Amino acid sequence: MLTVEQITAAQKNNLSVLFGLTETAFSGVEKLVELNLAAAKAAFSENVHHVQSMISIKDPAEVAALQSSFYQPIAEKGVAYSRHIYDIATSTTSELSKSLESQAQEAQHAMMSLIEGASKNAPQGSEAAVAMFKSAMTASQNAIETAQKAMKQVTETAEANMHAAVSTATASSKATKKRA
Repeated sequence: MLTVEQITAAQKNNLSVLFGLTETAFSGVEKLVELNLAAAKAAFSENVHHVQSMISIKDPAEVAALQSSFYQPIAEKGVAYSRHIYDIATSTTSELSKSLESQAQEAQHAMMSLIEGASKNAPQGSEAAVAMFKSAMTASQNAIETAQKAMKQVTETAEANMHAAVSTATASSKATKKRA
């Protein structure tokens, strides 16, 4: 049987975890906002410079060269921006996942301790039911661990694919820039 102190301690722990997860999520959002503000500021500055350059052109042939010099770096900037967003999302997700995994492990241990305690106080003849419940808990823990491993593999594969795509886009952009 749980005591009032145990329930209170569990609630305090749950609130602490919730606040920690919320802080991590807000930190990720804050990083995204900072990135977007920096990108908007840079884009505005570049556009102002580009418009000023366009206004000062005297020869129509210069327009094509100026436009080319303006649009070529856009792909590289887009790739860099995407990479920053991906890095922020990955680090935030990683922090949240670690915390949630830790909490899940603690909950599993607490549940197993509760089952062990209950099994010691179980009436005679209930050994089969207790063994079945323990077996079900072990199977669920194994399923959770398998799912976590699969999710980590999916994440690693997605990261590898993202890095490959970024490398390809960067190389393509550099090749196009050299041709121009």
